[in-house]
Amino acid sequence: MKSDLLLITPPFTQLNTPYPATAYIKGFLNTKNISSTQADLGIEVILELFSKKGLSDLFSQAELNEDELSFNIQRILALKEEYLKTIDAVIAFLQGKNPTLALQICQEDYLPEASRFAQLEELDWAFGAMGTQDKAKHLATLYLEDISDFIVECVDPNFGFSRYAERLGRSANSFDELYRALNQEPTYIDKILIDILKNRIEEVEPKLFLISVPFPGNLYSAFRCAQYVKKHYTEIKISMGGGFPNTELRSLSDKRVFEFFDYITLDDGELPIELLCNAIIKGGEFNLYKRTFLLENDEVIYRNDALRSDYKQADVGTPDYSDLQLDNYISVIEIVNPMHRMWSDGRWNKLTMAHGCYWGKCTFCDISLDYIKVYEPVAAKLIVDRIEDLAQKTGQNGFHFVDEAAPPALMREVALEILRRKISVTWWTNIRFEKSFTQDLCLLLKASGCIAVSGGLEVASDRLLKLIDKGVTVEQVAKVTRNFTEAGIMVHAYLMYGYPTQTIQETVDSLEMVRQLFEAGVLQSGFWHQFAMTAHSPVGLYPEKFGVVKETEAIGTFANNDINYTDKTGIDHNKFSFGLKKSLFNFMHGICFDYKLQDWFDFKIPRTTIPSNFIDSALNNDDSFNIKPTAKIVWLGGKPKTETFTKSKKGSSWEMMTLNFHSKKESFSIQTNQKEGEWLVSILERISVSNEKTYIFQDIKTDFENTIEHFELFWYSKSINKLREFGLLVL
Repeated sequence: MKSDLLLITPPFTQLNTPYPATAYIKGFLNTKNISSTQADLGIEVILELFSKKGLSDLFSQAELNEDELSFNIQRILALKEEYLKTIDAVIAFLQGKNPTLALQICQEDYLPEASRFAQLEELDWAFGAMGTQDKAKHLATLYLEDISDFIVECVDPNFGFSRYAERLGRSANSFDELYRALNQEPTYIDKILIDILKNRIEEVEPKLFLISVPFPGNLYSAFRCAQYVKKHYTEIKISMGGGFPNTELRSLSDKRVFEFFDYITLDDGELPIELLCNAIIKGGEFNLYKRTFLLENDEVIYRNDALRSDYKQADVGTPDYSDLQLDNYISVIEIVNPMHRMWSDGRWNKLTMAHGCYWGKCTFCDISLDYIKVYEPVAAKLIVDRIEDLAQKTGQNGFHFVDEAAPPALMREVALEILRRKISVTWWTNIRFEKSFTQDLCLLLKASGCIAVSGGLEVASDRLLKLIDKGVTVEQVAKVTRNFTEAGIMVHAYLMYGYPTQTIQETVDSLEMVRQLFEAGVLQSGFWHQFAMTAHSPVGLYPEKFGVVKETEAIGTFANNDINYTDKTGIDHNKFSFGLKKSLFNFMHGICFDYKLQDWFDFKIPRTTIPSNFIDSALNNDDSFNIKPTAKIVWLGGKPKTETFTKSKKGSSWEMMTLNFHSKKESFSIQTNQKEGEWLVSILERISVSNEKTYIFQDIKTDFENTIEHFELFWYSKSINKLREFGLLVL
């Protein structure tokens, strides 16, 4: 198992699926014949901790002062034997290895229950007629969270399932606090982590140790891992990359960081890592670097002297998930937000349709950085090649496309390619609510396996959407969400409050818009977050244009991304947080639409200025239906069985044809005259989605008019309208 490189994701990100960064890099290294091994130390630490032996050690490790323990912790200690008896079986159930345990868990006398189970009275209301497996997963998740509460109170206050010591990584302008923490004795969790890391280092014997740090909650553990390797394996070089350094460490100058790391690389990692391999594995006196911080002559310097361009997306290889313990991830159901549930439940292979964002204008976004700014789509055939490759290697056919915003035209081509190849996949992604998402495109995406999309509605106010440069209107969002919903694709909206210059009236009106979208049934999931100013967004770069003032211009020596600011409106947006989130929780469960908006807040708010039928009117205000000559025409259905018969009227008779179709759910028939029927059978075969060649509307019109007249009369006839309902798509 020896390799030149060891790639790790430190604790903690997700429990249900590996974070994909190391898999992407390993896939690239394969194309260069550079040997590498990867590990997700987060899931390995969790499985070590949440086991019978792990809990037994945990209970004996806990610093217990009976006088200071909360009632909840006293209860958990009293039930210690019940936790030890059940933990291994529960983890196996959440790994999908012990499904029959669901029946016992759902009887609600199997698991020991502490404070997290207080929310159980809301379970039926929140989940409705929930399946046994799902209900059991939720109960098992509460059980794990009870143990997590015990860890936080008695063993390690920084513990969290998807983040660890996150406070030390957030807005850490100075390295001082993190440095102090790293110079203290390792915590109980640290010791578990270091034991696992030690075994991995000794197995792999790497020359280069790569640590991917996607989030602030991975930062402390990343430094702990680097610290251990630097102390005990001085010959190994250590590099950090990933989402956190890409956004936070772009102006790094604190030399103490390089007591832990030899290199920190920014943005796309493929070329920087290849150059590090050349320097470390091949050696040589003179080396070139790409977007790399290192220490030279006791000074932090940024080297970007390699003139080579970054690799094209077609050349980076297919992500490689080998080495990761794919069968050991655990699916949990933490909360009842449908989209957040998808994040934590089930194993998803992560892929990207396009690098960067094709829109790249939103003023709250880091559009000045390459990961957003450099837009490069991947060819649809290559994407589906990667889908098939990953499905075969991982045994999983669920895919989460982690795009900033998946392009509609590329989504269409990927869907067509999936259907052509007759493969079964389940997928979801992030989008912009573009008007390109027509009813027919949404039906195509659904047919290819798309089950959900998430998109930024942000502030449901047309003035603020224009200021954000979102490129959409609330009316447009309503129509697009309806198209997805009617196709059977779940829609999640990211919602924002506290955007610069946002008034109280606009916050109230945004809530009313959101209420109406849920009441109309076109939105199924959402999440409010408060605006945060970042250094690389237009708001952060040009605050004066947005009516905000930076509280300080001072740049720290460590992390620099989040910026404290003052909004000239003087409004305290924090006070809206609870009411916005509480109302949304209820709207997601289809209730409380008749409440006055004032009922969600304990302070006076103005009445909404939005008409009560605004969204309904937007949905009924359909644009006139015009088909572009270049629109693709695709038939998703099968070949019809035909019958001919003679029809007579007033002494005249003519030949007719019945076309009998079978969809997955039902059978239906249409009737045409024989000549039109024969043409229709022929054209449906040619425009079938399984064919490589695609036909446009003008092709079909011309083909029809070669032998038959009045194409428009035929196209807008009852028969064609019937086929439009069952999979004749205009794209």
